[in-house]
Amino acid sequence: MQVEEFDIGYLVYSEYPDSTDDSGEPQLAPPGGTMIIVAKDTGGTVTVPNLPTESAIALYRQQRPSQP
Repeated sequence: MQVEEFDIGYLVYSEYPDSTDDSGEPQLAPPGGTMIIVAKDTGGTVTVPNLPTESAIALYRQQRPSQP
């Protein structure tokens, strides 16, 4: 489990070790999955698609309700 802190929350996601097939060639992780973001101000959680870290945070910022 990995946790990345950013200014308004925490991005929580699983990290899988690199795997190889019988030939020794690396295999890609299957697509899909989600990441969880925990808001610092409320403790609420939101799921976002399994994207690169900065993309997942940017998506959260776009979808987050505006704060007063």
